[in-house]
Parts: sequence; structure tokens; C-alpha cells
Amino acid sequence: MVKTRFLDLPEPLPLDCGRELRSVRVAYETYGTLAPDRDNVILVCHALSGDAHAAGIAAVPPQEGTREGFEKSLGWWDGMIGPGKAFDTDHWFVVSTNLLGGCRGTTGPSSADPATGEPYGPDFPVITVADMVRCERAFLAQLGIDRLAAVAGGSLGGMQALQWAVDHPDAVGAIVVIASTHALQPQGVAWNAIARESIQRDPDWQGGRYYGTGRSPDAGMGVARMVGHITYLSAPGLAAKFGRRLQSGTDIRYTISEPEYEVESYLRHQAASFVRRFDANTYLYTSRALTYFDLARDHGSLEAALARVRARTLLISFSSDWLYPPAASREIADVLTRLGRPVENHVIDAPYGHDCFLLEEARQTPIVRDFLEAKIS
Repeated sequence: MVKTRFLDLPEPLPLDCGRELRSVRVAYETYGTLAPDRDNVILVCHALSGDAHAAGIAAVPPQEGTREGFEKSLGWWDGMIGPGKAFDTDHWFVVSTNLLGGCRGTTGPSSADPATGEPYGPDFPVITVADMVRCERAFLAQLGIDRLAAVAGGSLGGMQALQWAVDHPDAVGAIVVIASTHALQPQGVAWNAIARESIQRDPDWQGGRYYGTGRSPDAGMGVARMVGHITYLSAPGLAAKFGRRLQSGTDIRYTISEPEYEVESYLRHQAASFVRRFDANTYLYTSRALTYFDLARDHGSLEAALARVRARTLLISFSSDWLYPPAASREIADVLTRLGRPVENHVIDAPYGHDCFLLEEARQTPIVRDFLEAKIS
């Protein structure tokens, strides 16, 4: 059993857009025991729809802007964090935070603006992955943690790990970057744009000021989740799971509005459950931050960006992941190798698409465990 805790940053947080956020609250969980010299800390960063609850069982409170009540929930990376697991809490002290802009306890669009007392909504500043990392570093400083043994994450979490290594090279011993990239491909940018459009074109979005109105952009959020979820899967994975099986028996029903195939019903279920637990504005802001991430643009070239890295690097990708393909990890590995930086690159042959980083825990575990057990400088 674990409990999400909260910490308020004492100083305003400067942002890449030129604004700053005051009274930032960070939701977090910890697992394991902090060593006396604080040298065993691993920061785990979550993907777009994740939160601070990475492992264990917790009573999760409802988040601002949604309607879901308290429920018992298993952490999203429970198979990777714990005694004897990839991130072995018999040795490591693992910290997981809800990222900046979130809706599960960390300050985001659904949080109250201290200047008005009302939810930020569309007045929340546009954020970047670098802002998320800046928030995490300020949070860790309040815990008295100046250096991390490692930073790890999948997808958007992997982007944060890379950003940590580039922005704070002397504060990170190693990074574990899983199913991620140095910059999202144009196809990924396009799918994210469609998801955001579906939310913003929903009349109930109300320009982002839907809090307290009794109406929220559930329809648009549902479509956004359907689009996003499909990008996380692969064609072979969908075929194996659903094929062309009909929802009701063997006869088609000649209907437009009702799901005819099992895969259609599955997507509706995913949409309905996501709408209950996630805030639409958080989806917009986080999605935009994800698409802005581009190490080469920020530093003039990918080589210039990665030249700043001092951390040992572990890259894991999956053969069927077309959203964050193995080629992106290979490009990072090639540059780091040319720069003489220590790097491992592993491609796991698995059929589940981008979701492999959450589903293929057993095959990732020995890779991650062996990497972390090696000496961290």
C-alpha cells in the first residue's frame, strides 16, 4: 500500500515561454529506502496519461476537472518497481512525480490560479518537457536530493530522461530511455494535432473554461483517446486481439451509430474510461509539450545536444512501435557512440506497438536490472 503525497515549491517556477508559475504543487510517491548519503535515488517519469502512482496499491483521489471518485489502483509500472524487480527497491529509492501540467495532484490547467482563485483553464502557460524537468529538479531540491543515480521513463517519460541528461549533466548518473525519441516524427505530430482538434472542436470545451459549468468536452476527449490509443498499438497486435470479429454473433446489424466490430466497442470503452479519469486541458497542454520536444532544434544539432550528456545511457525500443520506432533510438545511440559516451541500445521483438513498454515488463527487467547494477559514475 502506498500513498500519494504533495509538496509545494517555495519559489516561482520559470518557464521556457517567458512566464512563471507561482505556488506550484507536486504530487509524488516514493518506494524503497533513501540511503544515508542519498546516492541511490532513481526518478521515474511517466508518459502522457500517467501520474505519480507508479507502483503498489493506492487509494487514488479524484482529480480536478473530472468526475471519478476514490478507487484502489495498481501503479502503472508496478511490474517494474519493487523488491527484486527492474528498479529493485531493496537497493534503489525510487521517486515518481506527476508531471507539471498534470491533473493528478501537480499544478496544471485544472488547478486554482492563486491570482484569481479560479481554475487556470486556457490561462495556464504553455509548457515544455524542459519545464517539466525544471519542476522535477526544484522538487527534488526540496527533498535534499542534488544528484540522481538514474532517471528512467517510457515515451514522454523517456523524453524527460533525455532532457535531464542534457540540461543537468552533472546531476544524473544514468538514464533509461524506453520507447522514446529525441523528437517526435511528423506522423506523430499529426496524430497529436488531430487529438487536440477533436477536443477543441467539442462545443462543451468552451474555450477551455468548462470547469464548474456542468459540461465538459467528453465527446472530443473520447475521440482524442481513441486516436491516441490506436497510435500506441500495431496492426499485427490489433489483428491478433480482435481480427474482424463482430460485436454480436456472426451477423451484421446494418447500423451506423452502434459498434459493429469488437475493436469498435473496445475503443469506445477506452474512451469512456479515460474521460472519467483525465482532464481535457491537461491532455492539450501535455500533448503540445510532447510535440515541441526536439533536442536538435534546441541545441543546433542532435550531436551538440548529446555532447552535453555525461550519463550512462540505456535505450530500449520495440520492433512493432511505429510511433517511436527503433530507428530513433538507434540514431541517439549512434551519436552517443561517436561522441565516446557509454550507451547500450536494445531492440525487443514484440507485436504490441508502443504499448510494449508497459506490457513487456518481463523482457525489459533483466536488461534494466543489469544496466543499473553496473557501476554508476
